[in-house]
Amino acid sequence: MKRLGIYSIAAMFAIGSFFTSCEAVKNTNKTQRGAGIGTAAGAVIGGVLGNNLGKGGNTALGAVIGGVVGGVAGGVIGNKMDKQAREIDNALPGAEVERVGEGIKLTLNENAVRFDTNKSTLTAAAKSNLDKLVTVFNQYPDTDIQIYGYTDSTGKPEYNLTLSGQRADAVKNYLASKGLSSSRFKTTGLGIADPIASNETVEGRSKNRRVEFAITANEKMVQDAQKEANKN
Repeated sequence: MKRLGIYSIAAMFAIGSFFTSCEAVKNTNKTQRGAGIGTAAGAVIGGVLGNNLGKGGNTALGAVIGGVVGGVAGGVIGNKMDKQAREIDNALPGAEVERVGEGIKLTLNENAVRFDTNKSTLTAAAKSNLDKLVTVFNQYPDTDIQIYGYTDSTGKPEYNLTLSGQRADAVKNYLASKGLSSSRFKTTGLGIADPIASNETVEGRSKNRRVEFAITANEKMVQDAQKEANKN
């Protein structure tokens, strides 16, 4: 896999608590990490970090971490997200796929999802790439997907905010037109917010014109994971 980042958050509420090294965490699987967090602690920490990251300019990442379940159930969810992340990465190599806690952050730059200039109309290439995502999303129906639209800083901020929302809606509507349940999706236009590169260069502006997805477990997946955890 070309672009598949893995992030994990481990915490331990006990006397003499400690942080493990990054390498040690990476060498554990999702079930072990989820069990280590603990259900209550994972939920609290995930909520706090999710809120802070959302405020700090990484909205999709914050949304994913904010949905932490924790415990063995969280490990079960993490394993399912591992598989989905790999399938997304294989289906769309140009995408930036990041496994975060118990969810997935997916970033599609304008090379993957391009719109007509100053419009929210998807190009043929964009539709072709979204079709590849449809196949994967169909295999994992028990997920909620938040879509965030972004622009560069060119033009008036108010106009960019509206346009980014329309573009996020266009992505949602296209995915729904291919048979995915529209109830799985929420959209937000963020305009020029949260730049991931400098708007002072052509290359940087191109990177900022993007669509991000926060993929998290829905209530059914959480309940199924808890049932599976209780069997063990």
